[in-house]
Amino acid sequence: MRYFWTFFWAFLLIEMTTYVVSSMNGVKFHFETGAIIAVGVTILIFVLSALIPNDPVEDYDH
Repeated sequence: MRYFWTFFWAFLLIEMTTYVVSSMNGVKFHFETGAIIAVGVTILIFVLSALIPNDPVEDYDH
């Protein structure tokens, strides 16, 4: 379920950003561009979350 929600929010936020940026630049909005970027961002989020260690942090005060 976390995969779905991650993609859902990435999709919404990227589509919104694509719309705003294309509107500010005065170019035509392309839905497909936002969808492709959203898939890439979702994959990047999953890769980064797999690379970041989830171990507890030890206290190094001596």
